[in-house]
Amino acid sequence: MYQYDGHDQAFVRARAAEFREQVGRRLAGQLSEDEFKPLRLKNGLYLQLHAYMLRIAIPYGVLSADQMRTLAHLAENYDRGYGHFTTRQNLQFNWTKLEDVADMIDILAEAGMHAIQTSGNCIRNVTADAFAGVAGDEEVDPRPTAELLRQWSSLHPEFAYLPRKFKIGVIGAAQDRAAMKFHDIGLRAYPGENGRPRYDIWVGGGQGRTPRVAQLFAEDVAFDEMLPTLDSMLRVYNLAGRRDNKYKARIKILVAEMGLEEYREAVFADRATRDAAQFALAGPEYDRIAAHFAVLPVEPVAAPPVKAEGDFAAWLAHNVTAHKVDGYAVVSVSLKGTGEIPGDATAGQMRAIAALADRYSASEIRVTYRQNLVLPYVPQAALREVYEALIEARLATGNIGLSSDIIACPGLDYCALATARSIPIAQALSTVLREREARAIAAGADPAGPTLNISGCINACGHHHAANIGILGLNKAEAETYQITLGGQGDENAAIGEVLGPGFSAEEVPGVVERIIGVWEGERAQGETFADTYRRLGKAPFKAAVYEEAAHVAA
Repeated sequence: MYQYDGHDQAFVRARAAEFREQVGRRLAGQLSEDEFKPLRLKNGLYLQLHAYMLRIAIPYGVLSADQMRTLAHLAENYDRGYGHFTTRQNLQFNWTKLEDVADMIDILAEAGMHAIQTSGNCIRNVTADAFAGVAGDEEVDPRPTAELLRQWSSLHPEFAYLPRKFKIGVIGAAQDRAAMKFHDIGLRAYPGENGRPRYDIWVGGGQGRTPRVAQLFAEDVAFDEMLPTLDSMLRVYNLAGRRDNKYKARIKILVAEMGLEEYREAVFADRATRDAAQFALAGPEYDRIAAHFAVLPVEPVAAPPVKAEGDFAAWLAHNVTAHKVDGYAVVSVSLKGTGEIPGDATAGQMRAIAALADRYSASEIRVTYRQNLVLPYVPQAALREVYEALIEARLATGNIGLSSDIIACPGLDYCALATARSIPIAQALSTVLREREARAIAAGADPAGPTLNISGCINACGHHHAANIGILGLNKAEAETYQITLGGQGDENAAIGEVLGPGFSAEEVPGVVERIIGVWEGERAQGETFADTYRRLGKAPFKAAVYEEAAHVAA
């Protein structure tokens, strides 16, 4: 994995010292909350419903075991004993005290971590495939590109005050494990010349009030052209993006209003005015970064067949993925246990994962956009031992990719923007869905089902638009109601879900989801996924089953 050099370390320490002074002025009453707000947002500090929330950057989702221990230390000593992993591959502490923030930032800096640009109208944490460098289907490792973009975007003087927040995702395989097409800019990397990739560049994706799937801006872009193109894409957005209405300020709105062709013309017109020499260092810097990732920390080994039965067999089937190195496996660790809060991990669980990473996974951990963790270098011969250790840590749920692997935002339990709770809905659904999956496994049937995501407001931090079954919490007439969308996808076949109809109460949601899945199970053709069946049938049979049953119950 990439290691901070002296410049990186000096950068984060200087920012930590600067923010300590700003926090001190706020505590002393020398800054009002309005004056402090833009300063704290530059450092990932939000004011939520009950306390400050500190969002910590995990660039492209990669952590060392020691960094995970640092997060456990912060959770235990400065929060309430846990942290929340997010769809941006970051971590949030929801109970931060302002007087502790400076010390927390200093501790992060010593561990090679920070909270810079995890908030504000800037380029946020660059995300990538959590299986980068280890997936058997990978063509190009996206991490060097993501790290190059992190360095380019950090404190970029021209892009510090964009019209709105800006998100970039990078993948290097045909399978999209990073929801790349729901980013403001998405990059799909392919093998190129001289060890450097070429790219398809996508633009205008996003969720929120006006969800959009990104459009293909340019394909087969050479490495030397990638960064100048992205720079001009941001410049045009910065100049032409709307600042009069934050709900219409994202680049997806600009591209929709201009049209892709006009936007593309503006970008290349801007590029023609720029001195390409300013990007001359990008190639050598990419080579330097790539060298950190070039040598895998493991070598091929012989692996005897793994004997599996019962819950261990189910865990192997769903949580273990083929590795590009013979004798190894990629182990996904579910943070979606039955009745648990999606994405949450206690300090003890963080330490348990760190210990497993040290012993079995080259001291490396990944965070997925689906709010789970990954041990990327596990010997196949050690899978049983890893599983047993995960059982002890209460992290052995075998449901990666199943319906109970729910994405959920913190919702109204924490977030000042939320209009409804999402955590209790996720907990109730996880119980129902795990029971369904257990019945299928016991019967020797396939437990696979639709993807299911939950957001507590229209901002869609829970990616509800991009789920086969999406749940959006709203406030109507001072009551929480939950709108259902169907047919969304967050993978390489990205699609936005369609609203099923009027919303439901929290108590009704589990039954509604069960009926929707029941329709799919009854109507699906051999081998069809939920998305396949929905594309073939449309929403009519699902709507009829859900609302006719609701009317029957009401009567």
